[in-house]
Amino acid sequence: MRFRMNFLFRRKIWFDTGVYFIVFGIKTLYNSVEMIKIAIIEDEQSHTELLSAYLRTWGGAHGQKVSIREFVSAEGFLFVWEETNDFDILFVDIQMGEMNGVEMAEKVREKDGEIAIVFTTGITDYMGCGYEVAALHYLLKPISMEKVGLCMDKVMQRRRKEAFVLVHGREETMKLAVSHISYVEARGHGCVVETYTGPGGCRQTEITESISGMARQLQAHGFIRCHRSYLCRTESIRRIGKTELIMDSGSVIPISRRMYAEVNRAFIAHFCRIREGGL
Repeated sequence: MRFRMNFLFRRKIWFDTGVYFIVFGIKTLYNSVEMIKIAIIEDEQSHTELLSAYLRTWGGAHGQKVSIREFVSAEGFLFVWEETNDFDILFVDIQMGEMNGVEMAEKVREKDGEIAIVFTTGITDYMGCGYEVAALHYLLKPISMEKVGLCMDKVMQRRRKEAFVLVHGREETMKLAVSHISYVEARGHGCVVETYTGPGGCRQTEITESISGMARQLQAHGFIRCHRSYLCRTESIRRIGKTELIMDSGSVIPISRRMYAEVNRAFIAHFCRIREGGL
């Protein structure tokens, strides 16, 4: 889809050649009636103004509400984000002040493996930085309405394919992508959820939900009880032993003797469906 932007500007803004890296987390973007919360972390005002205008135009063209907050430094963004964790997409300039965009993104990833991150840079030598944090796509500058539109369309398309569950930490509410949950373990008065997004992408999150509550939320998504204290995703099982399961993440969790036959049947049935093209 092409867009016309002539009516938005009385003057042109020029940029050096550069690159946009798109790093997709799995933070949920529900349907088009829910507000998408975007942060632009950029120390050049002209870049911020143009990108913000393109994003708002994309939202208007798609009937999608967007909320955009602008930050001139990584430190300023982190101060707000650590208090609220209330953004769906981050547009982050790599070259900034004392803390650069990559360092900022690493701090974000320590606490949130799901948020979508877009790295921006004016130097092509920084392309490797995007790949290091699992970049799926990049756009060359100068940016255009068409490029930003295609970027946002791709983000939305990926999110609509994902199923999410809503869970609560001690001080925050989170949305977790079902496809990234390996298992849930009952621990204390709540649970620990392991999410796995590939090599180096294993993370454990403490939540307040009970194991029975999580079983109700996840029962329609291919999860099964393998032990009184464990709930696992059938698709994430790598190998079944007599007393334990080895997950794709490398984690080892127990399987009870009473539940072994049911888990084994579910495991075999799942991969039979894949072989037959049923999934």
